[in-house]
Amino acid sequence: MASKFGMAGGIPERRVRPVWDAIDSRQFKNALKLSTALLSKYPNSSYALALKALILERMGKTEEALSVCINAKDLLYKNDAFLIDDLTLSTLQIVFQRLDHLDMATSCYEYACGKFSNNLELMMGLFNCYVREYSFVKQQQIAIKMYKIAGEERFLLWAVCSIQLQVLCGNGGEKLLQLAEGLLKKHIASHSLHEPEALSVYISLLEQQAKYGDATEILSGNLGSLIMIEVDKLRIQGRLLARAGDFNAAADIFQKVLKLCPDDWECFHHYLGCLLEDDCSLPSFANSSSVQVSTSTDCQHRHLTDDMFDCRISKASEFLENLMTEVGNDSIRGPGLAKLEIERRKLMYGRGNAEELMGDIILYFSRFGHLASFTADVEVFLQILPTDMKKQLLEKLVKIIDSSSAPSRNVLGQHITFFKIRELIGDTFSLPVKDLVGFAVQMTEMYCQNLPLSKDLDVQESMYGEELLSMTCNVLVQLFWRTKHVGYLLEAIMVLELGLTVRRYVWQYKILLLHLYSYWNALPLAYEWYKSLDVKNILLETVSHHIFPQMLTSSLLVDISDLLKGYLRFMDDHFRESADLTFLAYRHRNYSKVIEFVQFKERLQQSSQYLTAKIEGSILQLKRKAISIEEVEPVLESLNNGSDFLDISREIHSKRLTFNEDLKLRPWWTPSSDKNYLSGPYEDIPYNAREILDKAKQIEAKVISIEKRSLLPRMIYLSIKCASSSVKGNSGVNGFDSKDFSELKSLLELYAKSLGFSFLDAVELVVSVSHGQKSFEVFSSNLIDWMNFAVFLNAWNLNFHETNSSDRRTFPINWQVLCCLLERCISETINSTKPLLSSPGTDLSILIQLVTEPLSWLGLVIRSCVRSSLPSGKKKKKGGPPDQSNSQLCIAVKDSITSLFSMIEKVTKWLKEQIDKPVDADVDFLISSLHREENDDGPGKVVKVLETLVLSIDDLEVGERVNRAIRSWKPVDVVRKITTAQGTALTEFFAICELKMKVLQELKRQT
Repeated sequence: MASKFGMAGGIPERRVRPVWDAIDSRQFKNALKLSTALLSKYPNSSYALALKALILERMGKTEEALSVCINAKDLLYKNDAFLIDDLTLSTLQIVFQRLDHLDMATSCYEYACGKFSNNLELMMGLFNCYVREYSFVKQQQIAIKMYKIAGEERFLLWAVCSIQLQVLCGNGGEKLLQLAEGLLKKHIASHSLHEPEALSVYISLLEQQAKYGDATEILSGNLGSLIMIEVDKLRIQGRLLARAGDFNAAADIFQKVLKLCPDDWECFHHYLGCLLEDDCSLPSFANSSSVQVSTSTDCQHRHLTDDMFDCRISKASEFLENLMTEVGNDSIRGPGLAKLEIERRKLMYGRGNAEELMGDIILYFSRFGHLASFTADVEVFLQILPTDMKKQLLEKLVKIIDSSSAPSRNVLGQHITFFKIRELIGDTFSLPVKDLVGFAVQMTEMYCQNLPLSKDLDVQESMYGEELLSMTCNVLVQLFWRTKHVGYLLEAIMVLELGLTVRRYVWQYKILLLHLYSYWNALPLAYEWYKSLDVKNILLETVSHHIFPQMLTSSLLVDISDLLKGYLRFMDDHFRESADLTFLAYRHRNYSKVIEFVQFKERLQQSSQYLTAKIEGSILQLKRKAISIEEVEPVLESLNNGSDFLDISREIHSKRLTFNEDLKLRPWWTPSSDKNYLSGPYEDIPYNAREILDKAKQIEAKVISIEKRSLLPRMIYLSIKCASSSVKGNSGVNGFDSKDFSELKSLLELYAKSLGFSFLDAVELVVSVSHGQKSFEVFSSNLIDWMNFAVFLNAWNLNFHETNSSDRRTFPINWQVLCCLLERCISETINSTKPLLSSPGTDLSILIQLVTEPLSWLGLVIRSCVRSSLPSGKKKKKGGPPDQSNSQLCIAVKDSITSLFSMIEKVTKWLKEQIDKPVDADVDFLISSLHREENDDGPGKVVKVLETLVLSIDDLEVGERVNRAIRSWKPVDVVRKITTAQGTALTEFFAICELKMKVLQELKRQT
């Protein structure tokens, strides 16, 4: 029952108001004091208890808040004399939801609705609970109950949306859609529909069942008047006719849309798709997640003879000519692009002329070449031009620019477009080094010369010519890749640093710098620039791939911990809050958004990056605590000893993982996180080429990687237990039994399978490499995974003979073989690691991972053996000789401690050599790489242009802010930043190694 007027939860509002005022002003101590006083006057009030629970939760006293909330819930059930109001229930719901006990809030509403069966307010509260739980079936049931009571259209639509969600996001079958359609038909027959959104829901329902003809009929009838904007109605009608296969009628409808909106480029694609019956240009149905204009070059014009194609393409051309005459407006791009698209289709069908397409591109350039969007507009059309014609196009564009009488800003825009097109068609890759250097210098000079155009712009406004520095960077990186001269890479960084000194809001510069610094092992700088991007909300999901992979394999354990926590906090908060948005959409009758919000939430929940972050966050905790087995055990316990992640590994192949990373923003030299062209030999490829890989294989590789990583926590836990029970006479003390042994064996088999080997073959390979019979190259890029496998294999083998006395098979893996393998691995990795400063791209992450993963897990296994062999906690046997097997184990463990200490000491020694190098010598080395001989094609010419700018900059020309910023830029400061960042990363790694050595020394004394 609703609260009486002037009452709040059965308490006079004047007594409750001070409590809420204190809560709203965040004076929680005062609020708790007032709440306690209120409870003393109303001890049997569930609302007063709920208020206290809310305050306690806000104060961070979660356990006490839950206890008080449960008391309020129990009191609500017991006091039948008191009325149940929505205010009390909603307050309880807030607290239960924050405490992750939404089921309790739901049970409160279910009880209230059972007691007051016709109360709409309470039933809406219950519906809200089901929305939060994503219980689509229960949503449908309670919505239909509300509809039967009130007869309101909105409740019926709530039920219909719930049914659609069961089909789209649940396990509901097609018959449910027929049920929803029947409900709507019955309502329309008696009440009709009164909201545009109601009609949209009805049409989408019919589209889901492929009843396009029925949907078209509904839209053409009286209900169609609900859509007030004519062009919106026509777009829907055209889509329905196209999906129904009535292409002629659909084309006529899209013609009408184009006459009303001639700049609707997407609509023109649909129009042309209908004329040519082209599948890849037909409109998607209403609930499709996105609408994209097809740019495919392999679209099929099915069932069309040459004559039919000519007739229909002529019809499109004629319509377009008439449209352009009617519009007579040079400011809209749609008709110009449409003309290009018609010529492209002709060429694809073998009926066109490349000369005509090139002429149309030139005409389009003369009108819109100054726009930043031009290159993206014509990219698909450039792809179909022959190579020699692309070069002709460049020559003609140069003539247009030279003869242009447009304002200087437009001419600058045309120059930038020209440079972009050169990059796009790969023209720069065919240039000799001298010409490439000249190209970089030309763009840099053009940036400097056009700075005065931005004099009056605000600091947050994009400056004219900013893209020139990005393109200069691309050319300089290409020069580095071609020549391997470190000076070009340094110049690329300096160009971007100057650009960010002038205006710190250019995210394109930051992303380029982030990847360049990562490549050069200056990860602290890369992380700083990533943080300066100020990535928020859902962009965390699409942009984090720029920094996650590098950080996960780095020595910056604190920073990556913060990064993962921030990402996971956002995702978890979003999952909690997305239900609020969904219910808000229900309340505001925006039903298309209901489905969109739920599908979006599901897409995020199935994110491969989200899953990776959860797994890596747990592994990171184990890495940071690995110096002490006593600190690792609570972490494992919080992870349910790794069992939770095992469930993920079992289900991952059946899950439809989503990959939400926006790879288009990545630099050309690293199209994906696992590919970097700069690490390999120079290739003659277009700068922006994205690898043409089998997507299915890429996804499978990521799935296997996640599967492998999800096994680690459980394997670490079982290895620790196995090592402990291997001490003779200690079996069973720590709960290790044959089931654990068998489980570790099955996990090792699964791990080996993920590496592409059977268990026995994997064991044989590990032993062969340890004995020097095979090189480490056989491990390929999975070196860390193989070393982890070897460590866990040895832990399992410690108990093999004891647990399987009937099995005569022996495994040639033991402490000595394992340590020999790891020692060889460490030595070869150190020997192959080149100096970081003079050899950009040196992969320091392998060495870091070896220390923080396999060596750390080996340390835990050793500590487990040592702890179990100590007399404390277990009485020694009286009399008799010492157990020989225990004695042998102790000797092997002691030798392993010495070996592990030696390995880490070797790494520490190498790190100290790198860290102790004089900083000034490193700075001098980098500065000297920018030699500036006039007749030399080497690096330094671009920096010379920038230094000239610093010396000649005029306050009156560019403004005080830009003048001050440019004068503050110094090449030597950039160089010092790089050397300092590399030193910081090495120092962090050195600290990790030193701490491990200290702990191992202590362990030596114990044994």
